[in-house]
Amino acid sequence: MASELIPLPARTLRLGMTLPYDLFDATGKLLFARGQVLRDSPLVRTLIDGGAWVNSSDTMEYQRALAHRLDTMVMQDVSLSDIAKADGSFRLETPAAQPKVELGPREAWSDLLMHIHSLLRETEPADFQPRLAQIRDSALKRLHAHPDSTLMLLIFESSQEFGDYSARHALLTLLLSDLVAQQLQLSAELRASLQGAALTMNYGATAAHDRMASQLDAATPAQRQALAAHGDRAAQRLAQVGIQDPVWLAAVRLHHEAGPGPLGSRSEGEKLARLLRRIDIFGARLSPRRSRQAMSGAAAARAVFLDELGQPDEAGAALIKTVGLYPPGSIVRLANGEVGLVFKRGFSANEPLVAALIGKSGSPLSNPVPRDTRLAAQAIAASLAPAELKLRVNLEALLKL
Repeated sequence: MASELIPLPARTLRLGMTLPYDLFDATGKLLFARGQVLRDSPLVRTLIDGGAWVNSSDTMEYQRALAHRLDTMVMQDVSLSDIAKADGSFRLETPAAQPKVELGPREAWSDLLMHIHSLLRETEPADFQPRLAQIRDSALKRLHAHPDSTLMLLIFESSQEFGDYSARHALLTLLLSDLVAQQLQLSAELRASLQGAALTMNYGATAAHDRMASQLDAATPAQRQALAAHGDRAAQRLAQVGIQDPVWLAAVRLHHEAGPGPLGSRSEGEKLARLLRRIDIFGARLSPRRSRQAMSGAAAARAVFLDELGQPDEAGAALIKTVGLYPPGSIVRLANGEVGLVFKRGFSANEPLVAALIGKSGSPLSNPVPRDTRLAAQAIAASLAPAELKLRVNLEALLKL
């Protein structure tokens, strides 16, 4: 019987229901298969509020419309052969397709955040590799088109809240990893392995990380012990869902065990693991948890520039060369007393472009004002922790600079 995708109205779905049909997005990509239980997640809540797409033949409306059509044909004494043909070719009338709306930067990242959150938490994800590749490609497309504004947006928003900690951290790690891969001129193959490992290094432990980020107390010894071998478990789960790249799997497995030292003498997997380790630490320092505040950009940079032995670290240095001592999205105080947000990397690591948000008097400025920190009066005097900025930031205005 012919079938097509039709929109399922909002509020037709509910949490905890067992699906009587497959759910698709508007492009025809399968989201949930029939028989699955709808667990609470950002994706599921979005589908409940906004609706999804289903095969028309799976809906009661289709069955009723088909039955009505066949009854009408019987009443009109249509031949059985023609009725059989109608049964096979019947199609339900559907509303005209709405034009695709291009998402803005913030909406696009929110959408990517929802999808990576859902994928990393699913126990038995369907189509894991193509879904992961779609998230990776969409994120990197935005990064390559607007690298500084993309970094500013994700670093700043990651510094403001601990909700969806693991998903935000995965996306930020992906962006930073790709930029570091460019800095080190890694081969296309190694770059792809690093991208995959960046998104999946905590696979299987995302729920635990999210719980730790939202709890008032610091992680307990039991929680730390439970996460101690999460690299091994993540690599095992990735292999189970079809990831066969040995360098990707090694980087995930070793990303908490790659100790200090130069990169050149390591295997490919160990080299990527060391890069991930330093990027992981940097991103974690920039992000708050309920039990602690996020660090300033400069403090996060210092945490990775020196290794565990207090010596300059090659992997950390590559990261700082990439994003600077004051990365986009971080808060600074200028020599003239203004407080602002870094919106673009500069000509050197310690001279980025800053948008002043608070004037010398301490009053908010009506619009962000670009400042060149190469000038003595506008040089950076201090790096501030995100919590020190007592101001609602107009990101839309910053994204236009």
